[in-house]
Amino acid sequence: QTKFVGQKRFSLEGGESVIPLLDALVSAAAHDDMDEVVMGMAHRGRLNVLTNIVGKSVGQIFSEFEGNLDPRTAHGSGDVKYHLGAEGTYTALDGETVKVMLASNPSHLETVDPVVEGIARAKQDMINRGEGGFTVLPVLIHGDAAFAGQGVVAETLNLSQLRGYRTGGSVHVVINNQVGFTTSPASARSSVYCTDVARMIQAPIFHVNGDDPEAVVRVAELAYEFRQAFKKDVVIDMLCYRRRGHSEVDEPSFTQPLMYDLIDAKRSVRKLYTESLIGRGDITVEEAEAALQDYHGQLERVFAESREFTPPPHEEIPEVPAGTPPATAITPETLKHIGDSQVSMPEGFTVHPRLLPQLEKRAQMVTEGGIDWAMAETLALGSLLLDGNPVRLAGQDSRRGTFGQRHSVIVDRRTGVEFTPLANLSENQAPFYVYDSLLSEYAAMGFEYGYSVARPDALVMWEAQFGDFANGAQEVIDEFISASEVKWGQTSNVVLLLPHGYEGQGPDHSSARIERYLSMSAEGNWVIAMPSTPANYFHLLRLHTLGARKRPLIVFTPKSMLRLRAAASMPAEFTESHFQPVITEPTDNPSAVRRVLLCSGKIYYDLIKKREALGRTDVAILRIERLYPLPTIEIAAALSSYPEDAELVWVQEEPANQGAWPFVTLRMQEQSAIRPLLRVSRNASAAPSTGSHHMHEVEQEALLDAAFN
Repeated sequence: QTKFVGQKRFSLEGGESVIPLLDALVSAAAHDDMDEVVMGMAHRGRLNVLTNIVGKSVGQIFSEFEGNLDPRTAHGSGDVKYHLGAEGTYTALDGETVKVMLASNPSHLETVDPVVEGIARAKQDMINRGEGGFTVLPVLIHGDAAFAGQGVVAETLNLSQLRGYRTGGSVHVVINNQVGFTTSPASARSSVYCTDVARMIQAPIFHVNGDDPEAVVRVAELAYEFRQAFKKDVVIDMLCYRRRGHSEVDEPSFTQPLMYDLIDAKRSVRKLYTESLIGRGDITVEEAEAALQDYHGQLERVFAESREFTPPPHEEIPEVPAGTPPATAITPETLKHIGDSQVSMPEGFTVHPRLLPQLEKRAQMVTEGGIDWAMAETLALGSLLLDGNPVRLAGQDSRRGTFGQRHSVIVDRRTGVEFTPLANLSENQAPFYVYDSLLSEYAAMGFEYGYSVARPDALVMWEAQFGDFANGAQEVIDEFISASEVKWGQTSNVVLLLPHGYEGQGPDHSSARIERYLSMSAEGNWVIAMPSTPANYFHLLRLHTLGARKRPLIVFTPKSMLRLRAAASMPAEFTESHFQPVITEPTDNPSAVRRVLLCSGKIYYDLIKKREALGRTDVAILRIERLYPLPTIEIAAALSSYPEDAELVWVQEEPANQGAWPFVTLRMQEQSAIRPLLRVSRNASAAPSTGSHHMHEVEQEALLDAAFN
């Protein structure tokens, strides 16, 4: 407030007691020999927590305020200092230690909640101490307005006792300033207390006066003991105030004049507690003044050093060569072993009579051919498990699959007992976790992102019931999945499985909004793919997991194509091939081709059916399986087989303003080796599709006609 006037820091003044509160929690964790404390919080007090709990040096924070960033620690475009996370080791007064992590978090205040829970669950799964071994403690620090107002808080609380998400209880700390930015509680919530939302899971809620640090510490110790005893969430509502405006540059008395008259006249927590200690005879006035002067002297010395700091010259960090992609094919023996697992049930286990033929067909596919999408996925997951890579899959109805295609967990028709074939492949395999999620996208996706951050060796997949349902988690996609590496240096290999395809189901079940993901694609931040064959999907998942570069993968998965015979793959494609970013087709006479259709996904099978009906031999079809990074070199190589004057046409089911077209056409224009591209699609539209099945069929037929005319 005196050295960096006008700079935002989101001061903890008025809520200083949260530091002894966290100190008590983390000290208790250290004494109990806990493995780690994982914390998440918004801006207010973040710098204090980084310094006093995580162990980030005051000098480093001062240097960041001076703008002296060490280029060797910067990540991409970076982020503001009150969004950054850190890791450290906390040392208690008696010398006991515990690892501490504060997760990075954007301005979307509570988005970090499920991310922290996912990180904690991944660490617990790796430690693997069983049901009672919840030795990683999640601590979530909230503001009063956000805790009451942000829906993701309720979603995260709902995760707390679910088998696929529980972490043995989280400690929630609400820094209750009794105001949110400029909004009073009367305008911010309908409940009496800001913490009433936690009553939905019957969590105990401690209300404590932030002006009484000793009471705050006692409550922190109680909360910790409750969590350890009952493995459930607990909430501390620390009533305090905000000494200054929301971000120090605001004038709070404009909107809360009476409140700030009281605050301006109020003595600080430090002064009140110092006076209490002196009054009790615990310390003398001289000792108090000496301690204060000593601390101020340390800060002044570090501040002076930070101003003299000269950052090292920026050095270009050479890009790490891509290297040779890992082999993704598997042996015929592995193929058959996984196929056999689909019909190898425990003795006395009764498979549902309508499901048994599907499982028997899977076992036949691996030898006779016709491997469909679900079996290809099973082969990918099973082979990774046998290779030692953990697999986690979660989503709405994902154990069975939205479209009845997966059946990863078999339920005994008579007893209701469950059996998971992929969890029983071998005694030495990696663990396989598959869960039906709660009916949430926001918290559920955030959890899987967090899990993937802490467990880079695992294949971590979140599946949407329909692709456009991911809209409900847009903040996780925008702030974490697409940009966490360039902002914070935080890598993730999470996979989003987004069902996509135009089959006349209406605006809400057709498009996974391909255009949104492509518009955020830059700097190699992720991979976006729409495979058209089960085998290519198989190789994509294995390549993603086994590759050295860890980044998210967005897969637009099929619906009607799940059981399309024309889309099936042969066993040799799993034992001899690899992922193909572009798929060409054999042509007897390439020089006779007058038009080349480029497309992705299901539309390919509609195009070849139409071409066969028309008897056209002068039209070639090129499948673009990876949309980002767009494989321009492979596309140019494939096009070189055809005459230079052949028309190039991009064909898509989506409207002209949606789908891959807006992205692809711009990227293709930048490639001088690739000729101009024409477009065949539905007309530009505000909605993804028509709501009439009849109109859909009319549009689809017109689209196919246009592709060949």
